Amino acid sequence: SSRTTAPSGQAHAVDCGSACSYRCSKSSRPNLCNRACNTCCRRCDCVPPGTAGNEEVCPCYANMTTHNGRHKCP
Repeated sequence: SSRTTAPSGQAHAVDCGSACSYRCSKSSRPNLCNRACNTCCRRCDCVPPGTAGNEEVCPCYANMTTHNGRHKCP
């Protein structure tokens, strides 16, 4: 499997692009979903498995909120 390298030379364990494509595959707004998911993935280095839920696997992703206090990550 190919690893993407962050600017600091750290390898990311998660391929955010494909993880988010799958996570958002059943979303009614896939572009919006993918954009939010990728931001969350880069910050948390984690995307929960499946197309929804399973957020206990990735607390950073689950607990990130928008400026309005709503869940940020799809």
